[in-house]
Order: sequence, then structure tokens, then C-alpha cells
Amino acid sequence: MNIQRLNWAGLLVEWEGTAVAIDPMFHVNESFFGRPRERLYPLSDFGRANAVLVTHLHSDHYDAEAIVSTYGAEVPVYVPAYSLEKTEKTSLRNGKGVRPEDTITLGSLRIKAISSVDGLGDPQVGWVVEAEGRKIIHCGDTLWHGYWWKIAEQHGPFDIAFLPVNGAIVEEEELTPSGQPICMTPEQAVSAALVLRAKKIVPIHYGTFHNPPVYNETPDLVDRLMKSARQQNVILEMLEPKQSIHIE
Repeated sequence: MNIQRLNWAGLLVEWEGTAVAIDPMFHVNESFFGRPRERLYPLSDFGRANAVLVTHLHSDHYDAEAIVSTYGAEVPVYVPAYSLEKTEKTSLRNGKGVRPEDTITLGSLRIKAISSVDGLGDPQVGWVVEAEGRKIIHCGDTLWHGYWWKIAEQHGPFDIAFLPVNGAIVEEEELTPSGQPICMTPEQAVSAALVLRAKKIVPIHYGTFHNPPVYNETPDLVDRLMKSARQQNVILEMLEPKQSIHIE
């Protein structure tokens, strides 16, 4: 199984001629996220996909315009069931709603939607992708939650856990400020990888955006991530966009 990191939180997973894109994005809502601090590559730079898996419909994880222009309007796009109607208001023509524990088979890939918790209360799922004993988990921009142990019991162990680490704190006019992160911090992500019995953690959802006071990435992210991984004896591997990792 070959996994290529896309922009931000995205992945392209390939196995025996079948490829799925998870949370592919290119366009940015700069009024919220600000100007990207890193280069964002067109999705066409990464290769084709037979289907798209979306954890939730926030603009940094779901980019209908980029999906249509790169993969075509008829590409199957799997989203949380409660969000399906929103895809029907775009140029996408093949949206499919899923709920936790739904299973999708694409070629030799077996894909499972799992429980996840969004930091702003919107519908979200995580994804488990498996092929002949090779298995990864992608968790979008989830909070720390109590499903980790159940996921580990039902679907683990994992070769790689792709987990959000930027612990972003959001301040919007319509939201009462909480001072709490809307996705996992570096320390929480490492703990999640430990509970999930993942052989390795690869961080996602970090580095590209920091737009105070609206969108605030947690400070000293990489140093904290490395320190926590050492303390917990979790193997950490950093991937830049366009870099790949292969599971033998």
C-alpha cells in the first residue's frame, strides 16, 4: 500500500490499481484561515483517484470545486450521511452518505467509516482503509474522544495512524470564545496513536494555517510532538506534501 500526503490533511491511498483521496483540498477560505504559510499544490499534481473520502464538510477538508476539476463530477464522494444534501448543491453528481461502521469496497481496498467528533459539532467520520492485512486510519481534524478504545478493539492494530496535531483555537463572532482547541493537540494525538495500537503516527492538519486572532495554531507544535512521541515510545514520521510512505 502506498500513501502520499496531499495538502494539509489530505492523503492519496493506492493499492493494486485503485486509488482513494481522503480530504483533498486546494482552495482556501482566506478570510478565516488567512494566506497559506506553505505552498498548496493542485490536486492534479498527485495523480488520479477512483473515489473520494471526506471526513466532514469544512472547507479545509472538502473542496468540491477541486474535486470536480481534478477527478470529475461523477467520481464517488463519500461524506457523513447528515451532510449529504450539501453535496447536492454543488457540481458533484455522485455523493454518497455514510454512517459509522458502514463498509465500502473499492477494488481490493476495504474501507470502514468510524466514529469521530468534530470540534464545532458538525457531522464527522474517520476512515479505516485496509488491503490484505495492511491498515491505516485517518481521523480528519477530530477532537480527543472516548471512541478510541472501541476503534482499537474493533479495527486495530494499525500500521499507521494519520492524526491531526495543530490544536487550533478558533475565535469567531458568532461563537462564544472557549479557549479550547477544536482538534487534537500534539500530546493528544500521540496518546490516541498509543491507544489505537498504531505502529507509527504521521501527523496531518498542521503548519499551513495560522491566522490570529481567528484561527490559532498551537505553539511549538513540532517540538512538543517529538517530545511526546519519545516519552510514549511511539514511532513518529513526518511527511511533507507530495512525499509518500509505503507499507510492505
